[in-house]
Amino acid sequence: MLKGRLGLDSAKVPHADRAGCLYLARGALTARDGTLAFLQGPQTEADALSEGDYAIPLQGVSIILLGPGSTVSHDALRLLAHARTALAAVGEDGVRLYTAPPMIPDRSGLARLQARIWADDDLRLMTARRMYAMRLGEVLPHADLDVLGGIEGARMKETYALQAQRIGISWRGRRYDRANPMASDLPNQALNHAASAVEAAAAIAVCATATIPQLGFIHEDPGQSFVLDVADLYRDSVTVPCAFKAARQVSERPSENIERVTRRMTGTALRRDGIIPDMIERIKALIEGRGA
Repeated sequence: MLKGRLGLDSAKVPHADRAGCLYLARGALTARDGTLAFLQGPQTEADALSEGDYAIPLQGVSIILLGPGSTVSHDALRLLAHARTALAAVGEDGVRLYTAPPMIPDRSGLARLQARIWADDDLRLMTARRMYAMRLGEVLPHADLDVLGGIEGARMKETYALQAQRIGISWRGRRYDRANPMASDLPNQALNHAASAVEAAAAIAVCATATIPQLGFIHEDPGQSFVLDVADLYRDSVTVPCAFKAARQVSERPSENIERVTRRMTGTALRRDGIIPDMIERIKALIEGRGA
């Protein structure tokens, strides 16, 4: 028998033995018989679960992503906290991160390693070069981050042009006015929305690994520097293709909203390609020094 009204007084499964993320939407997350239950409402195309009542493996996941149309009970929150399972309120398919309580992992290993690497100039440079290698597809001999950034910037210009040509949209270069973002053309607006969606997914991955968002290796000043580092790893494979496909769709159907179309298209790619779990594994590989 499990002790306590909500049970699980002592049993805690290490996060290394858990499955990772679980996305739930359009339902009620409650506590029942010492574990979690989710009452799924009418299913949509984005939902993995059909309508019904489900028992949720509380200690089988590290973080539950609670999507639109959902509620969570006070007892469920207590149970999640006791099992050290994180909960994040997210947009459809993780294209927004609204809030997430601090995760309390079994160990602080990743965060401590990250801080050690970040504080050591040589290790920090080595890690930044590894991130550039992930983005560029090759390890470059340059040790200067400004040089690597320049090379990456030049290749991104080529990527924009090639992707635009392949997808069939007009591209006149990356332009963004922070004071008036709606003044940009459709491809540039779509790039902003797709980048925000991928950054939200990266924020979820950073939260799930309990790493430190402020300690980036390429980005330095923003409070979400490490989140931006991780998001940039997917610029070529997710952000740009989704943005340009959305721009083409809206150019052909002017009545549609570019932000909505872009976020939905990016969310579909995040779900279909398992991007958030992949981000989690890349973060672990990067900080622990394993191949990625």
